[in-house]
Amino acid sequence: MPQHLSVVVPLFDEDEVLPLLVRRLRAVLDRLDLTYEVVAVDDGSADQTPVLLQRYRREWSQLRVLRLRANAGHQAAISAGLAAARGDWVVTLDADLQDPPEVIEQMVHEARSQEVDVVYGVRSDRSSDSWFKRSSARAFYATLRAAGARDVPDDAGDYRLMSRATVDAVGALPEAHRVLRLVVPSLGFPSATVTYRREPRAAGRSKYPLSRMVRLSLDAFTGFSLAPLRLATWFGLGGFVGALLLLAYALVSKWLGFTVAGWTSTVVVVAGMGALQLLCLGVLGEYVGRIYATLQGRPTYYVAYDSAGDDSALEGEHIPRERPHQ
Repeated sequence: MPQHLSVVVPLFDEDEVLPLLVRRLRAVLDRLDLTYEVVAVDDGSADQTPVLLQRYRREWSQLRVLRLRANAGHQAAISAGLAAARGDWVVTLDADLQDPPEVIEQMVHEARSQEVDVVYGVRSDRSSDSWFKRSSARAFYATLRAAGARDVPDDAGDYRLMSRATVDAVGALPEAHRVLRLVVPSLGFPSATVTYRREPRAAGRSKYPLSRMVRLSLDAFTGFSLAPLRLATWFGLGGFVGALLLLAYALVSKWLGFTVAGWTSTVVVVAGMGALQLLCLGVLGEYVGRIYATLQGRPTYYVAYDSAGDDSALEGEHIPRERPHQ
């Protein structure tokens, strides 16, 4: 029989915070009037995380360990957990305890009382984050809204509860590098929100440096919206109009006899137009790269081990299966 609730937790080198996570998460789930499983996705950890997971699994029968062969990235690890989860409801939760597990109880209550498919965890207080992270997050969500992602809740990361219908719909999508915080709202399923205060990281260090944040942002924009392509088109049109105006100015100046050798203006115009062209080529390259990766059809992750011994945990992307939804 399927579990009522699955909690998917991606982990990458989290041996410092794992004992705290297990203690708090187990206390929350044990007091719920639900059967449950915790799908801990070990995303190629090189520290003591695999050892600790096996130790806790002997003490906690509801803990299920899913180990990937190599580090596949945060979003891919969540996708692997969603593919393996058997619950009628599935919660995705990061291991750093910045998103408190205690909110799961409220999420379940909202899903039951409002009969919705998705409950988003929204950060109402981000004072524990740095100024740069808060500012970049505001800019990220503002840009998403400008690009047409109006259904994405502000300050909602990857902490959410989803129904089985939502999980199966996400798994059926053909996208290889999906960004779930955009994909799930785009489905348009009935949803609700719960708010919470974002806490400081309980232990360890962040696994999301600036380079990964930039990569995630690029995947989000190129995977969700055509606005960057249209922006490149407008840049091209603007450059063409500017060139026509400059040509008209040069012809009029020559006709009036005001032509003067202008090295500075020439360099500025050439450099500016070259920068616009390179920007447009970069935008086009991002989309061509996504098309190329999709055509290759390479799996985004490989499952090396599943403690549940489930033969359906195959290598590669999720293969949708019929499951009852309550």
